[in-house]
Amino acid sequence: MRRIPLLQGMEDFPPTSEALESPNGLLAAGGGLSADRLLSAYRRGIFPWYEAPQPVLWWSPDPRSVLFPGELHVSRSLRKTLRADAFHLAVDRQFTGVMRECAGWRRDGAGTWIDDDMIRAYARLHSLGHAHSVEVTSDQGALLGGLYGVSLGRVFFGESMFSRTADASKVALVALVAIAKQGGIQMIDCQVENAHLQSLGSRSINRLDFEQRLAQNVDVAIERDIWRLPATCGDLL
Repeated sequence: MRRIPLLQGMEDFPPTSEALESPNGLLAAGGGLSADRLLSAYRRGIFPWYEAPQPVLWWSPDPRSVLFPGELHVSRSLRKTLRADAFHLAVDRQFTGVMRECAGWRRDGAGTWIDDDMIRAYARLHSLGHAHSVEVTSDQGALLGGLYGVSLGRVFFGESMFSRTADASKVALVALVAIAKQGGIQMIDCQVENAHLQSLGSRSINRLDFEQRLAQNVDVAIERDIWRLPATCGDLL
């Protein structure tokens, strides 16, 4: 198998066309998780995924799973959940809490890649205004579901989501799309396709198409105050 480069310091990433076909999209290793490194990666559609004690591994898969906000599919049962107005919504109030919940929850029951280093790195991005969380909570403020990711220009790069009760992660995604529509976000990166996201409207596009759309949107400024939601999910309809 062809070897991938081991990055040193702020050494630049290789062209994404050099990413491996198997495993799909593996591009480079090392380089750490500094804010500058992460922002440089996301601007090119590259994201970290690894499990300790591996070094940081960087990925650019082909094809790429994306959700265009206008293509969100809200099923009849999900609309019923929203109308029931049983969940409260918030943005950026429990960012590290959402990350820790995502770290402890995997749909396939496997281990997680979200370790303490990851949490510290993305908390730093959050403090700089580049990472956001959407929280779905109970009346008492307990986290029932949510998601987090990185926002650059008119692109949101989804990292992970979790659900402690039926439909809570889906409600979080509906809330994210509401923010995207009101704030001008054109594309939500879902990284790698899965059935859960497909059921909500995500689809795969080739890497070149993804990177062209990214280049058109990542440097476009949007208002910082778009990150707000109604108090309860019924208002999303």
